[in-house]
Amino acid sequence: MVGGVILRQLQARQDAGEALELVTRTRAELDLTDQAAVREFMRAEAPDVVILAAAKVGGIMANNTYPAEFIYENLMIECNVIHQAHAAGVQRLLQLGSSCIYPRDAAQPMAEDALLTGPLEPTNEPYAIAKIAGIKLCESYNRQYGVDYRSVMPTNLYGPGDNFHPQNSHVLPALIRRFHEATRDGAKEVVIWGSGKPMREFLHVDDMAEASLFVLDLPRDAYAAQMHPMQSHINVGTGRDISIAALAQMVAELTGFKGRLVFDTSKPDGTMRKLMDVSRLAEMGWRARIDLKDGLRETYDWFLRQDHLRS
Repeated sequence: MVGGVILRQLQARQDAGEALELVTRTRAELDLTDQAAVREFMRAEAPDVVILAAAKVGGIMANNTYPAEFIYENLMIECNVIHQAHAAGVQRLLQLGSSCIYPRDAAQPMAEDALLTGPLEPTNEPYAIAKIAGIKLCESYNRQYGVDYRSVMPTNLYGPGDNFHPQNSHVLPALIRRFHEATRDGAKEVVIWGSGKPMREFLHVDDMAEASLFVLDLPRDAYAAQMHPMQSHINVGTGRDISIAALAQMVAELTGFKGRLVFDTSKPDGTMRKLMDVSRLAEMGWRARIDLKDGLRETYDWFLRQDHLRS
């Protein structure tokens, strides 16, 4: 989802006259878990800059069900792309991570310095470990080889192109699909995992793509001046959060659902609060611009146009 929007924003720069040659591969064309394939790609293309947005992602159920796949595939993608980029002489790289890298009980809002200061949330620990490894890969290559590899850590993302799978999606697209189907079918209630009390922050994918390119474009000295020594990652978010219960009510109103909301407390809540401290990025000159209600309406409108998702 994010990679597609980053590509569209780069294509818009091309259309505006910026001298860019964009090199991409689909998942079918290049398996990033295949070391030899990635090595051959990097050698053949010799890119100047690499943006790594690929990852195996999913919601709390997917993370709980497939922990081995989540840690293995993400570690392999990061190791192959980052190392082979270096081997091909790439000096600038940007990789996308996740807010789940921070400890379950980290002080709120979570600053970049909270990394590795406590235990992780058990439900997504394998994914978080892989994403932490990606950060440390970037920092280690920066330290040893003097390259400029950066990591952006987004909060929960949403928007057109999201995964609306009924079991494996993240919370917001899962709610949109569930409430849409309940309205369509005339259901009297919608069941929501957990207590509804956890607080979550949501960032529109267009904002995330814009922030990623903003960070990538910052001159090396300007970026380094805002970072601690050996630190390569920076938070990206809105700085505002909402309870799952309030979010569910918002989605219910958006989809026209008139029934009851039932919270299944036998299901896990996950971390109770995950609010990002985005002050560092704000000091650099970037802030999110898309309001959650506006972003939800755009996302739902996109969902309604996808016949294969609504069937």
